[in-house]
Amino acid sequence: MQAQDRPQPKPGPAPVINIGKPETFELKNGLKVLVVENNKLPRVSYNLTLDNAPYAEGDKKGVAEITSELIGSGTKKMSKDAFNEEIDFLGANIGFSANGAYASGLSKYSDRILELMADGALNSVFTQEELDKEKTKLIEGLKTQEKSVQAVASRVEDVLVYGKNHPNGEYLTEESINKVTLNDAILNYTTYFVPANAYLVITGDVKFKDVKKAVEKYFGSWKKATAPVVTYGDPKDVQYTQINFVDMPNAVQSEISLVNVSNLKMTDKDYFAVLLANQIIGGDFNSYLNMNLREAHGWTYGARSSIRGDKYVGKFKSNTQVRNAVTDSAVVEFFKEIKRIRTEKVAPDMLKNVKAGYIGNFVMQIQKPGTVARYALLTRTQNLPADFYENYIKNINAVTADDIMRVANKYFLADNTRVIITGKGSDVLPGLEKLGIPMFYFDKFGNQVDKPVAKKAIPAGVTAKTVFDNYIKAIGGDKNAKSVKTVFSTLNGKVQGIDVTMTRKSSAAGKKVDEVKGMGQTLSKEVFDGAKGYETAQGQKEDYSADKIASAKFYSLPFPELTLATKPGIALSGIESIDGKDAYAIKDGKKTLYYDVTTGLKLAESNVEEMQGQQMTQVISFADYKDVKGVKVPFKTTLNVGIEIELTASDVKINEGVTDADFK
Repeated sequence: MQAQDRPQPKPGPAPVINIGKPETFELKNGLKVLVVENNKLPRVSYNLTLDNAPYAEGDKKGVAEITSELIGSGTKKMSKDAFNEEIDFLGANIGFSANGAYASGLSKYSDRILELMADGALNSVFTQEELDKEKTKLIEGLKTQEKSVQAVASRVEDVLVYGKNHPNGEYLTEESINKVTLNDAILNYTTYFVPANAYLVITGDVKFKDVKKAVEKYFGSWKKATAPVVTYGDPKDVQYTQINFVDMPNAVQSEISLVNVSNLKMTDKDYFAVLLANQIIGGDFNSYLNMNLREAHGWTYGARSSIRGDKYVGKFKSNTQVRNAVTDSAVVEFFKEIKRIRTEKVAPDMLKNVKAGYIGNFVMQIQKPGTVARYALLTRTQNLPADFYENYIKNINAVTADDIMRVANKYFLADNTRVIITGKGSDVLPGLEKLGIPMFYFDKFGNQVDKPVAKKAIPAGVTAKTVFDNYIKAIGGDKNAKSVKTVFSTLNGKVQGIDVTMTRKSSAAGKKVDEVKGMGQTLSKEVFDGAKGYETAQGQKEDYSADKIASAKFYSLPFPELTLATKPGIALSGIESIDGKDAYAIKDGKKTLYYDVTTGLKLAESNVEEMQGQQMTQVISFADYKDVKGVKVPFKTTLNVGIEIELTASDVKINEGVTDADFK
């Protein structure tokens, strides 16, 4: 049968969107209530939003976060435990923050769930005990982020873009957290947790008249008040494009962000064109940036961009993470793609596909009652026209290629861009300096500093052998180190919230086994028996290569430094900064070992490996050395492979608990 040549059907008109409107009412205290009835499922949700203006917390930064945790931790009517037990009994979810509250559950318990949420939100009792717990948690969280390249990059970015005195630019410190008192938290709660700018959105299997009575009953006593409004000057873009560099010697890859200030609002005529332009440059998998840096060059797992419309100032940001060696090249490609969208019309097919993606997602979302409620809330809080969402598809379809280029020139800056790079200066600065872009240097808190010294001169007489000898001396001496025949360590930590246990066994015969267990099973295992070895992970087994066997014969010893000086290729390369300490860097092929210049102890080691076709640097840091039978061993090991995994030794055995059978 011969195929017929039929013309492709022409697209029909855009669908007419009829978005349901919530029923609304307002209490005398100013609380505005939006109700979306939907009886398809016997469930209900309540979302309380306080649409207050942002405010700076000053030298007590953290008071709002602490207040968020204290709200709902016991009320005037119920203890914290009794409150949580009833929530569990009802099978409900209830949460609180300084900006509102949320609750959901079965509709047959809707009245009680609303009553509990109102009680927690309006009648919370703050105690010194709970305050101290939350302060301790915050401080512990800060300490875990001290070496996090992503956390430092994010903090410095906001400081530089907005300024330290702006609500978006201030940051938590141990000092600011410690300054917060119980009275500060209570004052924050009574000042800002007020109903004048509050919206309660109710969605699900409810009846309007019933829920109206319940809201009046449980929220009617909320004292009428308005949160203070403090105005802040809008941040300004830099006068000329520049690189702002933050040196993180432990960084295994560079965090790169190109940022400029944005005052885009959802009511602006440019809004829909900017949405699509962002999707084209970095908001979509097939975007310019991702296709370039990930697909064409293989430098990253993803390059992206973001911008949003809001009544408060924001930013346009394009960012990625790349290995150190290609940091400068990645910056060049970022500017190449920004120039492209500013000077070349987007291809018709790409614009068509991006529009189709937005419209398809929009049509799917509006089928959900929660979306109807969210759109109604945004219409109020962002001062949108009443028909904003009815005209959404029409406005998306109206965007042209000329519009994309016009808004790209307005919102994606080329000559006033702040390029914020957080990475290992000794590796990336030489390449960045060749770009000819003015460069300024900042510490981990956004304070301008002098250019970091990449490597210091090696003192006369210091060699790789003397560094190894000093290490052996620092851990207990040659005699004690050589008396160690086996080491058996058990370390515990978390990987993405999962408890893991690592056991490490090594012997003076040059054998080792490392095994990681989690969720009741072996996640990975590595074994070397002195002659051959293998690795297993996710059900896959890979035997050691000849090069890895040669290396393992040295590094499988309890203390490799006893013999490493005899290994071919070992060389002392310089003095580098590791976690703020000067360290001798000793190169061994793709591996680098770092030893504290002052104490002689090993601080870290890095290793460049191939992973999924890309080169990745893994850094392992060592700390908290303790004496075990005459030798010092590190009780804290931190692995940095893009994310940080901290392992703490719970037990270390010397010359016991290890047999040859372990290395099979």
